[in-house]
Amino acid sequence: MTDIAHARVVGGQAHRMQKAIREVLDGRRRGLRAFIPMAGPAVIASIAYMDPGNFATNIQAGARYGYTLLWVVLLANAIAMLFQALSAKLGIVTGRNLAEVCREEWPRPLVFIMWIVSEIAAMATDLAEFLGGAIGLSLLFGLPLVWGMVVTAIVTYGILTFERRGFRAIELIIGALVAMIGLCYVIELFVAPVDWGAAAFHTVVPQLQDAAAVTIAVGIVGATVMPHAIYLHSGLTQARTIARDDADRRELLRYSNKEVVIALMFAGAVNMAMLMMASAAFHAGHSDVAEIQTAYHTLTPILGAGAASVFLISLLASGISSSAVGTMAGQMIMQGFVGFKIPVWLRRLVTMIPAFVVVALGVNATSALVLSQVILSIALPFPMIALLIFTQRADIMGPFVNSRLMRVGAIAGAAAVLCLNTILLLQTFGVPIPFLAG
Repeated sequence: MTDIAHARVVGGQAHRMQKAIREVLDGRRRGLRAFIPMAGPAVIASIAYMDPGNFATNIQAGARYGYTLLWVVLLANAIAMLFQALSAKLGIVTGRNLAEVCREEWPRPLVFIMWIVSEIAAMATDLAEFLGGAIGLSLLFGLPLVWGMVVTAIVTYGILTFERRGFRAIELIIGALVAMIGLCYVIELFVAPVDWGAAAFHTVVPQLQDAAAVTIAVGIVGATVMPHAIYLHSGLTQARTIARDDADRRELLRYSNKEVVIALMFAGAVNMAMLMMASAAFHAGHSDVAEIQTAYHTLTPILGAGAASVFLISLLASGISSSAVGTMAGQMIMQGFVGFKIPVWLRRLVTMIPAFVVVALGVNATSALVLSQVILSIALPFPMIALLIFTQRADIMGPFVNSRLMRVGAIAGAAAVLCLNTILLLQTFGVPIPFLAG
């Protein structure tokens, strides 16, 4: 296809989507016909909440502590919903993404620090995603881990090339992979002997049994509420359609909030299913299972080869899709903070180098996955606090400034994350924590 023909195809697709969205905003589409063209940004962001880091932390949580950390998954998902909704709102109302607003509103030294922290978080994200895809390929097809990473990189780059066809193409691809992950875990829950009563109880009753449970809880939060997803969502909504006035913005926000709730409820259900499957399969007799590879080999005699293969397929879909989304977020973060673009292949290369270094050094893959999630949890307060500050500034948000209820909820969510992070840091540096003694 020539460049001119390609531009016409992309332009035609974009025009059809813009026309459909305009029909929704003008009230000429209702119900499901209205929701479908408006959906997409939250679906892409939701893959960050089902990435391989979630597999690692949820397997450890379920195997070691049974169902007792399900409440952490629920709490993390509620915080994620709130902050993804705020991120989407910032993009819709201002037409700028979070990184751009930081660059324009804050002093250069602070912006530089936030950029560096965000880049470290992007590398930690890629570490989790590349390793997840590589582990899946390694176990499914017997490839060496490093070659699994190479294949993951190639497939990811292939997916990203569809961005040239417009935002809808990449939304549909990521949406299909999200659906595949969900289907895999529906199958797993039918196979695994889940104690539904215990699962329901521990979903709403908080409990942290010991210091190690805190580390895993922080890992769950880091794997669920992702810094790059908070940056990304504002970028996905900022230019998806042009709002003519505040009435358009209100309508866009209404659909955006609906999509965030639906997409992240789905992601939260998948996370809970991961932990419940690990608890049902491993907690009673294999509580020492702490690695994805061990989980796969242990699943085969317990639940059968079919269940183990379904587990690997979901891991592979997660690694590939989240790696693509991570690259999109990394580009948006760099462009927003420093104001220039770099080619996709170079962005892909920069963020995946640490993952190849980890494999080359022989570091345990699952341990690296869990550590990456802790790093993400430490980086998370930066975009959370920035988003809180900007969305409650009337000079930026106008009439869409956060309501008192939204402000209280967001502050409480950020405080919960900061509290968990503080406990983890104290624990890391050997400071005794009285209520975790013993």
